Formats: sequence, structure tokens, C-alpha cells
Amino acid sequence: MKKDIQNEKDIKLLVDTFYKRVNQNELLSPIFNDFANVNWDSHLPTMYRFWNGILFGEGNYKGSPFAKHIPLPIDKTHFEKWLSLFTATIDELFEGNKADEAKQRATIIGYTFQSKLEYMNNKK
Repeated sequence: MKKDIQNEKDIKLLVDTFYKRVNQNELLSPIFNDFANVNWDSHLPTMYRFWNGILFGEGNYKGSPFAKHIPLPIDKTHFEKWLSLFTATIDELFEGNKADEAKQRATIIGYTFQSKLEYMNNKK
């Protein structure tokens, strides 16, 4: 039996494992590394704080995550792959209420971002 997501150490494992998969994915890696030119040394700690805030109300995350996605050449396919990798990572590493909550929150975030971007692109 796998354990649930319980603390910052678990968040770090989740985020590091997930983004390793993102960097190996032929659809998502170019968005992060070529187009957005993500600085992984600063991005990963930001994601630790983000998910700590989402799941535990901790982490001191400050930022506007949606705004950073506006210029990216992404669509429904990218969000579906992102969510699929995130969910698979959680399912591989964890199980329990917080793991389920993380998957639900990721689904909501992905759907919200995708919907907002589609709306913005249709108004152009």
C-alpha cells in the first residue's frame, strides 16, 4: 500500500518526478524548454510552494500562474497530456485523500486555464 501525500517532502517528490516526465515528453518538453525557456532551478521551488499552498495551506506561494500561460502556444491537447502525466505520477507514488485532492485540484486548474485561454483566443 502506498502512503498519502503528507508533507513538503512528498510534494517535492511529486513535483520532481512529474517535471522529469514533462521534460521527457515530446509534446510538453518543447513548450517548457524551448518556448518558455523555464529556469528549472527557480521553477521547481515555486511549484513546491504552489502545491504546498494548494494541499496544505502552506508554502508562501505568491504569483499569478495563469498569466504566465497566456503567451504559450498550448491547447487542449497540451492540457490533457499535462493532466495525464500529473495523475499518473500521483497514482504511481501515492494514494489517499490528499492524493485524490491533488488530482482533483489539477483537473480544475487545467480545465480553468484551458477554458480561459480558449476564450481569450476566440476573442482575437
